Amino acid sequence: KSQLKKEKKLAEQAAKKAAGGSAKSANKQKKKPAKPSESAKPAESAALPSAADLLLRQTEFQHQVLSSGVAAGAQVVTPWDVEAEDGVDYDKLVEQFGSTKIPSEMVERMERLTGHKAHRYLRRGYFFSHRDLDVILDAYEKGEKFFLYTGRGPSSGSMHMGHLIPFTFTAWLQKVFDVPLVIQLTNDEKFLFKDQTLEESRVMAWENAKDIIACGFDVNKTFIFADTDYIKEMYPQILKVQKCVTYNQVRGIFGFTGSDNIGKSAFPAVQAVPSFSETFPVVLGGRKGLRCLIPHAIDQDPYFRMTRDVAPRIGYLKPASMHSKFFPALQGSTTKMSASKASTTIYISDSTEDITNKIKKYAFSGGGETKADHEKYGANLDADIPYQYLSFMLEDDEELARIGREYGSGRMMSGEVKQKLIDVMSEYTVEFQKRRATISDDLVHEFMSVRPLEF
Repeated sequence: KSQLKKEKKLAEQAAKKAAGGSAKSANKQKKKPAKPSESAKPAESAALPSAADLLLRQTEFQHQVLSSGVAAGAQVVTPWDVEAEDGVDYDKLVEQFGSTKIPSEMVERMERLTGHKAHRYLRRGYFFSHRDLDVILDAYEKGEKFFLYTGRGPSSGSMHMGHLIPFTFTAWLQKVFDVPLVIQLTNDEKFLFKDQTLEESRVMAWENAKDIIACGFDVNKTFIFADTDYIKEMYPQILKVQKCVTYNQVRGIFGFTGSDNIGKSAFPAVQAVPSFSETFPVVLGGRKGLRCLIPHAIDQDPYFRMTRDVAPRIGYLKPASMHSKFFPALQGSTTKMSASKASTTIYISDSTEDITNKIKKYAFSGGGETKADHEKYGANLDADIPYQYLSFMLEDDEELARIGREYGSGRMMSGEVKQKLIDVMSEYTVEFQKRRATISDDLVHEFMSVRPLEF
């Protein structure tokens, strides 16, 4: 804490000094004739913040990270790690990240605007937080189009059930709002952050693209791209973002150290720029200033806090976000499901036998230790992983409520709930695998080809 106070004091002193320097510089500049504007220069460039503002903003970034659970040791939520001894406190994350909870009135508004029943992830609060979703809905109500952006870091040949959450929800958003979508495969990130070769990351990206397509996206409205393939088109926008973000800011936001390779520090700008329609001159038909909505897990929020800070400084609109909760690991809700822990992770390529064994062996139960205790006290539904998984996967609200009542009161046994989950999850994966088997390399090429989307 004392070190934090020192850093804050030094930053404030530097900010005051910079403010004085900025004022002197501004007085000198008044004497010079104004240069003619450049066509490539954004209109907002005249409103660039002073050096004092930048320093204070940098301090704010650092404090956001240092005041989070990472510093406190109780809760760690970063783009790479999620650990919480007592389960993730999402209310605390909303407060720390400065986002806003999605109220029931906003869900009802989405239903009115689209004419569709809200997705179960919205109805049950799994997409729980947002930034500027109201701005997107206001624009849509006025007849303005927007585009969707989401992504995947291909770290395994097959995606697991947790990976499907944002894609399943995004497919629903695309359908009910009838809007275009760009999907980024960050194979460059996995090369930089993981022990992968470029060729391995390329192969995983291709296989993951098939998994993603099987979620039900419209090929006429969806562009999937790997960063190493689309880098030529992205690079001018990447440079604009990189010029506006200092190394100290990136270190403060993402926790990079002197031992990290320089590619890690440069990467956040790569994930930022698909938020801007200007990054897709062909795909989005040259539409500039098209608003963007990004559905993503809450651990990716640091990337888009940075993006929203930079956007107006380079003349672009701030992207809006919808944040999802994590699909918990089988062993408990203290962490999210991870592809790096194969034995306790359910992949969409798993067989019914694999799913059965993993759930029976590893799924944490919130039921009583003995039958007598369970019948007397009932199950802890918040801690019970099979019930939590059912709440993600069961479409029928009444059936889920019935299971909750019976199990929570002790009338339904833990083994029954596990078997129900095995049945539901097995049926889902079998159907998913059938869809994926029909996806040809030619179809993947079509999704990944640079062409105008329909909207």
